[in-house]
Amino acid sequence: MEHIEEKNRNNLFLMDNSANPAPLGLCAFGLTTVLLSLHNAGFTPLGSPILAMAIFYGGLAQVMVGLMEWKKNNTFGMLTFGSFGFFWISFATLLILPVLGLTKAPTPIDLAAFLGVWTLLIFGLFICTLKMHRLLAFTLFMVLLLALLLVAAQLTGSTLILNLGGFAGLVAGLLALYMGLGQVINEIYGSRVLPV
Repeated sequence: MEHIEEKNRNNLFLMDNSANPAPLGLCAFGLTTVLLSLHNAGFTPLGSPILAMAIFYGGLAQVMVGLMEWKKNNTFGMLTFGSFGFFWISFATLLILPVLGLTKAPTPIDLAAFLGVWTLLIFGLFICTLKMHRLLAFTLFMVLLLALLLVAAQLTGSTLILNLGGFAGLVAGLLALYMGLGQVINEIYGSRVLPV
């Protein structure tokens, strides 16, 4: 009997009673995407608020969420949040290095290639979401559209295409924010207050 109680106590330590990390990842992605998209849509300059958000909230917070999703055995969450976290850190670094004099500023072709390889990953993630929640699938579709428009803007130099990408990013970011906050609101209220 004592052996069984000891085994049950040990199993409690193995159970995952941690909080759901996805809302943090969704909010970090959403707010950072909205902030950059305000710039791409032509409303704000590209400055320190965007870079700081990209490094810390969009970047480090999502990398941490990716690690937490790994711990919860969620491969999709690990790949998605971890990748987007490192995307934001890479994006900020890409802009900061030339200012520090450590490398030349990227050309439009460089930026198109950078965004193009990320577009491949986003397409794969979008394919995964087709077997998941429809709102998540639509959000990833908007992220995919955003990435395609940003690549096209770099290749063509078109401000109109860049602005359209900004508006696609605003939709994607707000949807991610809605899903993140919706999960927390539903958990706090103990019922499905918001459809997520």
